[in-house]
Amino acid sequence: QVQVVESGGGLVQAGGSLRLSCTASGRTVSSYAMGWFRQAPGKEREFVAAISWNGGSTYYADSVKGRFTISRDNAKNTRYLQMNSLKPEDTAVYYCAARPYGSLSFSPLSYDYWGQGTQVTVSS
Repeated sequence: QVQVVESGGGLVQAGGSLRLSCTASGRTVSSYAMGWFRQAPGKEREFVAAISWNGGSTYYADSVKGRFTISRDNAKNTRYLQMNSLKPEDTAVYYCAARPYGSLSFSPLSYDYWGQGTQVTVSS
């Protein structure tokens, strides 16, 4: 069983930065692709970024491209989402997810394991 836990959310002013962290336990989790998704109140969960098992491939939603960076450190069993130039529209609960394949995906249906989410609030 894989357990996913996010941390690092909080309140930040527009233009500021936050770094989210995600740890995933499990024997083979280092071979899993990972993704970040977010869900704002009254909206559907949407894709933010994804990274392949070895970090060789990354993919971003157009809305965050150039501002967010996804990375992973398999030695530390941790994945990161560095968020810069934050905007009020980035306010949401952010979820980390793992899928038991090495290749990345932008579809939430492709991910089997999810964290509980961490709140990010960007004030104007």
